[in-house]
Amino acid sequence: MMYWIVFAFFTTAETLTDIVLSWFPFYFELKIAFVIWMLSPYTKGSSVLYRKFVHPTLSSKEKEIDEYITQARDKSYETMMRVGKKGLNLAANAAVTAAAKGQGVLSEKLRSFSMQDLTLIRDEDTVHLRSPKPQLRTSTSGFETIEDSGI
Repeated sequence: MMYWIVFAFFTTAETLTDIVLSWFPFYFELKIAFVIWMLSPYTKGSSVLYRKFVHPTLSSKEKEIDEYITQARDKSYETMMRVGKKGLNLAANAAVTAAAKGQGVLSEKLRSFSMQDLTLIRDEDTVHLRSPKPQLRTSTSGFETIEDSGI
């Protein structure tokens, strides 16, 4: 665990300073040597850095860190409650709006199916059954016309 904490600090510092320091000769070789020194069980470099720098700093700031964590927890709870209430209000308003618009659409559909409209639909269907155009039938002598027999 000590290695990963020290390595996280190293990675953060490296990200910030890599652009400037990468121009120095042997920078990448020194960086690899430093990581190997931290990782090696013989040198225990990460343990040395953790015990000399990281642990004393964290121990002296422990109360402040705990206060920040408590404040962040409280603020996150308040924020989640506020966002949740807004989300529920938006969902309720959307549902009411959709229901109101849906009722208008439904009444328009019902209004369009009045008795007069239904009789027109029935008349249109019967018109399609009887075709005013004569149908053509092939025969050996050519095309013959077939008249509707009033079916």
